[in-house]
Amino acid sequence: MLNSNSEYSLDQKIGQMIITGFRGTTINEKSVVVKSIQEYHLGSLWLVDNDGPMSETIGNIESPAQLKTLTNNLQSYGNNSLLLAIDAEGGEVIRLKEKHGFPQIPSAKYFGDLDNPQLTSTNAELVASLLKEAGVNINFAPIVDVNSNPECPVIGKRGRSFSADPEKVFIHAKEFISAHHEKNIATCLKHFPGHGSSLEDTHNGFVDVSRTWSEAEIVPYKILIAEDLVDSIMTAHIFNSNLDNKYPATLSKKIITGLLREKLGFDGVIFTDDLIMKAIDDHYTYEEAIELALNAGIDIIVQGNAAKYNPDIVANTFETIKRLIESGKVTLERIDESFNRIIALKRRFGLAI
Repeated sequence: MLNSNSEYSLDQKIGQMIITGFRGTTINEKSVVVKSIQEYHLGSLWLVDNDGPMSETIGNIESPAQLKTLTNNLQSYGNNSLLLAIDAEGGEVIRLKEKHGFPQIPSAKYFGDLDNPQLTSTNAELVASLLKEAGVNINFAPIVDVNSNPECPVIGKRGRSFSADPEKVFIHAKEFISAHHEKNIATCLKHFPGHGSSLEDTHNGFVDVSRTWSEAEIVPYKILIAEDLVDSIMTAHIFNSNLDNKYPATLSKKIITGLLREKLGFDGVIFTDDLIMKAIDDHYTYEEAIELALNAGIDIIVQGNAAKYNPDIVANTFETIKRLIESGKVTLERIDESFNRIIALKRRFGLAI
C-alpha cells in the first residue's frame, strides 16, 4: 500500500478517475479490460447484465458462481484495489436478476408504499449480502430522487423512487445505506440534484426540469449528508435554469461545487452519470464534457460502454484527461482533490491502495 499522495504518479491518479463497463463474463491476460487496468491504472469497473440495448452475449453476469469468479479475477489483476460497481436498486433496475439465479428484489416504490423501514432494512441486508458474496463493493443505489412526477419515464414509471415525500425518501434510503455498511459495501445516491420531476429521460436527449423541479428534491441529500451517511453521489444530466442557466447538472460548477460541495457540505466522491447518454453526447464533444465535468468538481468519469461500445474508451478518456492537464485546462490541484477523495473512499472500505 502506498502511503502518500506524492508516491502516486499522474498516470495513476488519472486512472483512478475513470470507471467503465466492459464486455464478457470471463477475462484473461489478453482481455481489453485487463489491459486497461494494467496500462492505464483503471481504478473502477461497472458490472452489468445483458438487459437494455445490449445483446445476449456481452453482459458480465450469468450466475452467482460466475460473477464471483469474475470479480475475484478482476481484483487479482487490480491488486485488490478496484471499485467494482453494480446497479442493485431492485425492481426493474437490478443486475442480479432471477434469470441469473438470484432472488427477486422488489422495487424502491414497493418498500416506500409499505412504509415499514424495518422491511426496507431487511431487503437491503439481502441485497448487500448478495453483493458481498459476489465480490461487488459499491452499489449504485439507493435512488433518492423524489417521486414528484409519477409519470417520469425514467424514475416514477419504473418504480425507482421510495416516495413523493422527501422525508420518507430519507428514512428508507438511510435503512438501505446502513444495511450496506453492515456488510462493508459502499453506496451511491442518485441522481443529484433530482431527476424525479422530469418529463423525459436523459438517456434519450436534453431534459429541462426548470419548471418542474423544486428544492424538496435535495432534502434527502441534505439530511443524509448531515448525518454522515453518504459515501458517494451520482449526478443527473438534467438542465435546471433555477440552479444554472448554462450547463446541465453534471457539467455545472454552480451545482456540483457551489450547491453540493459548498452549500450542502459534501466532500465525498461524485460520479457523473454515464457521459455517453444523449443528454450530454448530443450537445458536447467528449473532451468538452470531460473538461466541464472535472472543473465542475466531478471525481469519477462514468462510461457505461454498453449501447455504444468502444474497446478504446479507457485509453481515449485517459489521454483526454492528460491532454487537458497538459494544456492547462484542468489543473493538477483539481486532479489531486478528486484523487484524495477516491483513495479515502477505497481505504474506508478496505481496498488495498
